[in-house]
Amino acid sequence: QVQLVESGGGLVQAGGSLRLSCAASQRVSSYMAWVRQAPGKEREFVAANRWHGGTTSYADSVKGRFTIFTDYAKSTVYLQMNSMRPEDTAVYYCAASMRWGIAPTQSHEYDYWGKGTQVTVSS
Repeated sequence: QVQLVESGGGLVQAGGSLRLSCAASQRVSSYMAWVRQAPGKEREFVAANRWHGGTTSYADSVKGRFTIFTDYAKSTVYLQMNSMRPEDTAVYYCAASMRWGIAPTQSHEYDYWGKGTQVTVSS
């Protein structure tokens, strides 16, 4: 069982930056990802990366603004969010997938989930 604990959420103004962290109890998964869910909407894939990096994937809506990276030694995955927009407001979840191959982008492809952290971007 992999436990994931997110931190770093909060309130930020449009154009600002925020960094989320996700500490994993084990590094048994192949992919780590961030998935978000805005009020009244379905969960949306944001970004994914392998523990050793090299195979990142981003949603079109965050490309060029968000960066996912991992610290293997700390078993932690991060999401650096820059140039934030009000539409980035959501609960952000950390997720781990045991799948290999291309980066999973669908929620059902992820096996373990954190409890989420709220990110609010004011206009």
